[in-house]
Amino acid sequence: MKTLAILFLTGLVSAQAAPYAQCGGSGYSGPTTCGSGWTCQYQNDWFSQCLEPTSGGTTLSTKVLTTTSKTTTTTKATASATGFPTTNGLEFEISGKTNYFAGSNSYWIGFLTNNDDVDLVFDHMAESGLRILRVWGFNDVNTVPSSGTVYYQLLKDGTATINTGADGLQRLDYVVASAEARNVKLIINFVNNWSDYGGMAAYVTAFGGSQTSWYTNIAAQTAYRAYIKAVVSRYIDSPAVFAWELANEPRCKGCDTSVLYNWIKSTSAYIKALDSKHMVAIGDEGFGLDTGSDGSYPYGYGEGLNFTMNLGIDTIDFATFHLYPTSWGTSFDWGNGWVASHGAACAAAGKPCLFEEYGATSDHCSIEAPWQKTALETTGVAGDLYWQYGDTLSSGKSADDGNTIYYGTSEFTCLVTDHVAAIDS
Repeated sequence: MKTLAILFLTGLVSAQAAPYAQCGGSGYSGPTTCGSGWTCQYQNDWFSQCLEPTSGGTTLSTKVLTTTSKTTTTTKATASATGFPTTNGLEFEISGKTNYFAGSNSYWIGFLTNNDDVDLVFDHMAESGLRILRVWGFNDVNTVPSSGTVYYQLLKDGTATINTGADGLQRLDYVVASAEARNVKLIINFVNNWSDYGGMAAYVTAFGGSQTSWYTNIAAQTAYRAYIKAVVSRYIDSPAVFAWELANEPRCKGCDTSVLYNWIKSTSAYIKALDSKHMVAIGDEGFGLDTGSDGSYPYGYGEGLNFTMNLGIDTIDFATFHLYPTSWGTSFDWGNGWVASHGAACAAAGKPCLFEEYGATSDHCSIEAPWQKTALETTGVAGDLYWQYGDTLSSGKSADDGNTIYYGTSEFTCLVTDHVAAIDS
């Protein structure tokens, strides 16, 4: 297994920006001098970063550890720097076509060890007209799992070790290559708000703090950014990447909205400094919105999010919002207003909205098809990704959390085949 160990600095002076932290850029209001003798180096108009004086760019101080292991042959995506997905007004543009696009979510595809299973999923997506798949670009652990179990990063005792081996990021390599070959686009997410597959909780275990302090914990953020750089650098030239995403459903319960705003602004600027070719999004649920508000929990600011304010950040290309009425204590019909409210907010901001996750655990067609219709008819909403994609793999059916829509079923017909036909018409 080949791994990359990243060592982090502590004991930073709070009045100065930390190593690798932002120290300048358009709209930036934080520290402009760097601690530990480091210098503030210009990256682009959005972002300047604290780097070692001898560094000419964003190179991290790393230690490379190599051990011998048997690896599988994978195809690394090596596309030319043209044809990248982008926004066009309130819509998305893919392969030169501006349109509304349908897609899905698959958190598990990057953890498959059978290449044929990965190819099967993308074959079925491509033939069905699903153009975008949102995947987990993270899989964090605090202890090394048993042999044959895929993980991407070990976070332990204040150190982060990125697994670039055959049971690590090489699995994500194959996902990107397979998607690219079939012209399916990927949203790649960097960390989870939830503890599934490690998430922010894994960083807290390794670096201390809490879930809410994670966004300002220097050691955790340094590790997080180093991981972002490792992933972005692998696929920076791939047109298969639709967008990079900061987190899955970031929340900061009880926090002032400035906490998440500052983290989103700084992190998105950092990603743009690494890669100006691809879009960047937040991955949030769309909480904290006055437009169309009925005073219910999702419209409120209790989770530390301000949808409109965050959408105004220059380095965020489009908005995301999710919909789970059962979890949020709202009715299914309420969801249509939720979709319309976000479309209106996006239209006012001049950026497209992606209806990025939605689901119900029963009666999928009768509940979710109306949401799809509303999204398709709402100005400002440029696409939707249902949660979640299901298929029959070599090991059997993929994960079913009750929301899963399996390829080849009657539910797939009503929520994918019929929906894609409506889009094309």
